Amino acid sequence: MDEILMSCPLFVNMEPDEITGLLKCLRVEKKKFSKNRMVFTAGDEIQSVGILLEGKLQILKEDFWGNRMILAQLEPGELFGEAFVCGRIKELPVTILAADDSRILLLDYARVMTSCPASCEHHSRLIRNMVQILARKTIEMNRKIEIVTQRTIREKVLAYLSGQALQRGNPFDLPFNRQEMADYLAVDRSALSNELGKLQKEGRIRFQRNHFQIYT
Repeated sequence: MDEILMSCPLFVNMEPDEITGLLKCLRVEKKKFSKNRMVFTAGDEIQSVGILLEGKLQILKEDFWGNRMILAQLEPGELFGEAFVCGRIKELPVTILAADDSRILLLDYARVMTSCPASCEHHSRLIRNMVQILARKTIEMNRKIEIVTQRTIREKVLAYLSGQALQRGNPFDLPFNRQEMADYLAVDRSALSNELGKLQKEGRIRFQRNHFQIYT
């Protein structure tokens, strides 16, 4: 677990003994969830910041008719729930699903954002790290909005693949299967597959399953 926490942005630039000391005063709770179990359901009250230790989580939004959109997919070391508890949202507006067998660590948000009586430097650094995480998540959400508000499926696909190539390098592996990609882009799966096929025939992209390469 130490390696995962060392990679977590909440504990960036901290030594293992500093992290261990912080965990003792943050009121942590460990939980396990099997695949397809709900970690939190829309409407739940949340007062903790979660860190994914193992597995994969998806942040989902469902409309009245049950149509599902994937807002984000989390890998080990990433945080979740921090924006909602920071904003004092009483009822969680999203569902958090374990997309694989997963282990999580829950931290009491009030303790994270309140410096301990000793006012230790590593707790002050923890608070600064949390502020930076919130800022980065806002930027990421703005990028997601840019993608899903494109006018056509083609424009959504190209905007998404372009962002992945810039982030991961080209070629790259996507974190989603086709249905998950369709849910992320808020499009029909068949229409997505059809558009990907057209783009490959035109020489704009090349892909095999989740391995993609894009061309100018």
